[in-house]
Amino acid sequence: MAAASTEPPRLQQLLERDPYLAPFRTDFQRRYSLFYNHLKNIEESEGGLDKFTKSYKTFGVNQLADGGIYCKEWAPGAEAVFLAGDFNGWNPFSHPYKKLEYGKWELLIPPQDGHSPVPHGSKLKVVIRAQNGALLYRISPWARYVVRDEDKVNYDWVHWNPPQSYIHKNPSPKRLKSLRIYESHVGIASPEGKVASYKNFTYNVLPRIKDLGYNCVQLMAIMEHAYYASFGYQVTSFFAASSRYGTPDDLKEMIDVAHSMGITVLLDVVHSHASKNSEDGLNQFDGTDSCFFHSGYRGTHQLWDSRLFDYANWEVLRFLLSNLRMWIEDYRFDGFRFDGVTSMLYHHHGIGTGFSGDYNEYFGLHVDEDALCYLMLANHMINTLHPECITIAEDVSGMPALCRPVEEGGGGFDYRLAMAIPDKWIQIIKELKDEDWNMGNIVHTLTNRRYEEKYIAYAESHDQALVGDKTLAFHLMDAEMYTNMSVLMPLTPVIDRGIQLHKMIRLITHALGGESYLNFMGNEFGHPEWLDFPRIGNNESYHYARRQFNLTEDDLLRYKFLNAFDRDMNKLEERFGWLASPQAYVSEKHESNKVIAFERAGLIFIFNFHPYQSYVDYRVGIETPGKYKILLDSDAGEYGGHQRLDHNTEYFSEEFPHNYRPNSIMVYIPSRVALVLHNTDIPK
Repeated sequence: MAAASTEPPRLQQLLERDPYLAPFRTDFQRRYSLFYNHLKNIEESEGGLDKFTKSYKTFGVNQLADGGIYCKEWAPGAEAVFLAGDFNGWNPFSHPYKKLEYGKWELLIPPQDGHSPVPHGSKLKVVIRAQNGALLYRISPWARYVVRDEDKVNYDWVHWNPPQSYIHKNPSPKRLKSLRIYESHVGIASPEGKVASYKNFTYNVLPRIKDLGYNCVQLMAIMEHAYYASFGYQVTSFFAASSRYGTPDDLKEMIDVAHSMGITVLLDVVHSHASKNSEDGLNQFDGTDSCFFHSGYRGTHQLWDSRLFDYANWEVLRFLLSNLRMWIEDYRFDGFRFDGVTSMLYHHHGIGTGFSGDYNEYFGLHVDEDALCYLMLANHMINTLHPECITIAEDVSGMPALCRPVEEGGGGFDYRLAMAIPDKWIQIIKELKDEDWNMGNIVHTLTNRRYEEKYIAYAESHDQALVGDKTLAFHLMDAEMYTNMSVLMPLTPVIDRGIQLHKMIRLITHALGGESYLNFMGNEFGHPEWLDFPRIGNNESYHYARRQFNLTEDDLLRYKFLNAFDRDMNKLEERFGWLASPQAYVSEKHESNKVIAFERAGLIFIFNFHPYQSYVDYRVGIETPGKYKILLDSDAGEYGGHQRLDHNTEYFSEEFPHNYRPNSIMVYIPSRVALVLHNTDIPK
């Protein structure tokens, strides 16, 4: 490894790109120095990052080639450690671990007649003798499979070592230039009121995703969580794929089938906090308040009522980095969406804090540089060992350089979520009359992103679907979705408005808002109602914990129109690749006309948000002369529109400058319609 450096090798490039960062050079130097020293220590003490992050193959309970079992745990607060289970009649003392340096413990159980002494499917517990003498029965933090019987509250650790594990048959897709993400939850991916399975997702949902034109699935709630209604965000077993949907092999098959379809699969990874459960979680694993977490006040998230990792701890880094490595190498996930990054980045966790964009908010003592260093290490590891993998940051604060390379002093993420966009759409729909929509404000929100950092745009995600909120479709159409979505009923003004605006909002977000696009499952067709998991407050009902995909297959319902538009919008992006193209040039944001027009990827996008005013011979400025035709028309009959446009019409450009563009065309643009035109003189 090269000599120690206090400055990222390419920091100067970052500072030249954004001069406002220049006063914070020393902050970047300090952060990089922390990252570099961690990397150097890993090299010297652990034999390198590759070996260090393969610790999931030695920690926990692992099968040896000769049939024996090797067990290893980190429990610095324990007085003694034992392994108990079905294999030894639950004798808590017959299999003691040997104490090693730095709070580690190990146990080697030799094979029995050439076979494993711990059979596949048998139950286990790590038995900790705490400092006060109490015996604590714990699930290993590295457990790969945990299950819960219906009559039990807590999960059981089950040794997963089948005679023949699922073997992946298909290679992972190459890194995509345009990411069209279908945010999914396996358990609710069925019209039936039950917990759906990996198998159901594999054979019923993946083909739908492929047909809709999405090329990436982002899976939520995969890391095991005891409380279903936590949406997967209160993780109890970080290395275990949730057993409520099926076995680890079922998940591997699901990912393999997705790969056979050319679909990239991302894991929604939760390293920002952990469940407070101790019986079947990480909390108080060794009988102390700390171990994996900060002790005392600093170790608890006050809003989430969960435990907070100590990212400065060597063994915590081992645990979390190895966790990422396991999901990539064992399950073949193609990357991660890191949840709760804002909470990680700041000691205040974003609680009671607004971010105005003042650069002082991103530097100083309130930044948790240990957590930031962990994220830099995670991205560096993934980029080094698995460069095809993708990482996404869920950060509401807008920290500069979070999505720039570590070598520049950045966080190393590939994308960040454009979290202001869905909030803006909800605000507009809830607070403004249609005639008061501000075109400039919409364009500003959709284009306001950090230079050369990639953003994932979305009109709504799972956050906007949860009970207590409403989806965009429900905000737009509300109770009439129960009575007036049949084509046999007259098209009411409320349903008409809702259908037309739903399409327009999605298309302008897709085309203008970022370098990737995300949709939460079901929202593409205006899924009715909110999302609510079984809990005491709803009498443990699954009625709202499902996705009614069947609604799109009923020809008598209008959901099919929104579904078809979403599919064709994605297929058009696949053809022209606007997400991978430079940011759009917006030529018009006319407040009184309610018209927005822009060019991207050689296409002309025109939106008329006016509630009732249509325009004949509306002049739109363009860069490239030629003959233009309609590629996508939200007013088409197959999308539930009013069919006011003739798709055989040809629009010829004129050498007539307009809105700072050298040429222009004249178009008919009806009210509440979005159009996409392309130059037929340029083959595609």
